Amino acid sequence: MKYIALILSIIYVSSCSSPREKELEHIKSVEQKTFSESGLVEPAYVDELIDAYESFARNFPNDTLAPDYLFKAGDVAMNTNRSNKAIGLYDKIITDFSTYRKAPEALFLKGYVYENNLGRLDKAKSIYEEFLQKYPENEFADDAEVSLKYLGKSPEELIEIFQQNNPDTLKKE
Repeated sequence: MKYIALILSIIYVSSCSSPREKELEHIKSVEQKTFSESGLVEPAYVDELIDAYESFARNFPNDTLAPDYLFKAGDVAMNTNRSNKAIGLYDKIITDFSTYRKAPEALFLKGYVYENNLGRLDKAKSIYEEFLQKYPENEFADDAEVSLKYLGKSPEELIEIFQQNNPDTLKKE
């Protein structure tokens, strides 16, 4: 009899979970399937994870986790070659969550994706310039300046510039 009461209690509690809690549980489950303990990403679950993050933000736009999940979705998209998706997610953060603590970083990363993933140097340049105009004191301002300075340079050109600026690093002991 005690077991039946316990089972009924578990069923009752699980059926009373709020929609928010159900989405959070789903996100956690998909995250566990997507990211292995070794740090590898399981490609089969990436889109499902991005969708879960977006769904939470869409269904609970006033929740403090909404921009966090959009940012995570952007990060996952950027790092799994879903560049246009990442840009869309960063745009949503910039537009809908402009006061979010990582909104400046979302703008910087949007420029990064245009530069490094899509090779759209014109777009990257304008975004980095916008970033520096809006957030000159941000921790990524130095990165934006460096990105602008070396935008479009080949690896060989960067090595040559580095060697010219740091001749002591090439001396043999």
